Amino acid sequence: MTVVPDEHLMTLICDTCGETIRGTACVLPDAEVVWTLVAEHGWSGSPFATGPHRCPHCSLLPASTGGHASCDDHGPGGILGIDHLDGTTVIAATGDIDLDTGDNLRTALRHVAEVGGHVVVDLSRVHIIDSTGLGLLVRAHREARERGVTLCLAAPSRFIRTVLHTMRLDGAFPIFDSRDDALAQLSDGGARTLPEGHAVAVPR
Repeated sequence: MTVVPDEHLMTLICDTCGETIRGTACVLPDAEVVWTLVAEHGWSGSPFATGPHRCPHCSLLPASTGGHASCDDHGPGGILGIDHLDGTTVIAATGDIDLDTGDNLRTALRHVAEVGGHVVVDLSRVHIIDSTGLGLLVRAHREARERGVTLCLAAPSRFIRTVLHTMRLDGAFPIFDSRDDALAQLSDGGARTLPEGHAVAVPR
């Protein structure tokens, strides 16, 4: 592990140079998810305790000098595209969805609400999502139900699935392994929805 828990503190270890930093363990209830600690100190890498993680200096190094650039690297959140397919709209998101980039997703969700129909949010290229992003998805899901349609998530990463489970939101959305699975289920009219009267708390 590259994040070592010690009561109320955690030690973050850089996998490239070995630099360490300690911080209070103000992380998600699931001890395996440490992205809040990593981001707070300007580090980069995996959102999970097993790493790899890189200190701010090593995060700037190219892969050839030990920076380990890989799919664990994260970038600004954005919208790759919006496709309208037989009464269902697919929003393909990318990067990290957080306070700084949430407006991109908010704009896309407003657009699809105006268009109408079911919604698939393709998260296959999204690595990190914070409470801002979760709040946007929960609100959009609730508004979709009020319109009598379904909003579902496709291909969420392990991190996103863990966050949804930790925040007790994994039961709030129909979740599918791929965009194609979601579209197939929606075309059959079989995507599950929340029971009537089920309230979902919006993260703040």
